[in-house]
Amino acid sequence: MSRKKAAKGKAATSGLSTGSPSGKGAGKAAKNSPGIVQMNGVVHPSRPSISNSSEFYDIAFKVMLVGDSGVGKTCLLVRFKDGAFLAGSFISTVGIDFRNKVLNIDGVKVKLQIWDTAGQERFRSVTHAYYRDAHALLLLYDVTNKTSFDNIQAWLTEIHEYAQQDVVLMLLGNKADATRDRVVKREDGERLAKEFGVPFMETSARSGLNIELAFTAAAKELKHRSMKDPGEKFKLQEYVSNEMKGSGCCRS
Repeated sequence: MSRKKAAKGKAATSGLSTGSPSGKGAGKAAKNSPGIVQMNGVVHPSRPSISNSSEFYDIAFKVMLVGDSGVGKTCLLVRFKDGAFLAGSFISTVGIDFRNKVLNIDGVKVKLQIWDTAGQERFRSVTHAYYRDAHALLLLYDVTNKTSFDNIQAWLTEIHEYAQQDVVLMLLGNKADATRDRVVKREDGERLAKEFGVPFMETSARSGLNIELAFTAAAKELKHRSMKDPGEKFKLQEYVSNEMKGSGCCRS
């Protein structure tokens, strides 16, 4: 299997005119680009190319972080990508932003192109245009903000309307470290996730709780679907449950 070097860096946009990989013309651009082969929306590099990163990858997927403004999507992404907590004043994401990270999943180099979306209503039309290109969606709420939890059903309605029918979906209750300010119980998140049949976990960008697990679980499910190995049996919900039990719900 040939490998391609993962692109490094971060690109911000306030609209769809930037020509970003998940934009409206992404499919056409990928087909016309040398070294890129698209199969069922999954990027399979056909030959290596030079980039600013030294990491090669075998397959690539697009993952979107969605949820209300202020739930910690950007902090979650920075923690996963850079291993750091983005402390300081809260600054809302404008439009769409993304970063890349390559994971080794069972000997396969999986590149996740992770899109951080704006939660404000005025950017919602921009977010809608990116749903259909996403292979996985991590839907976040803030355990210290009841409104963000109540809005999950509205987000799920949008996802069902705009995203691919078989998109990988996970529910994350973020800011789990803020025990004093918590207003949404873990049981409430578990109940909602069970109602919609999606995996659930609580996370914390500050402490790193379950951040790696969330992205690894999504990558494993996407890799399993892409490789279609009949000898490999993988169930996302079961994997998440087992990992949470094995770690006492506190993986960092």
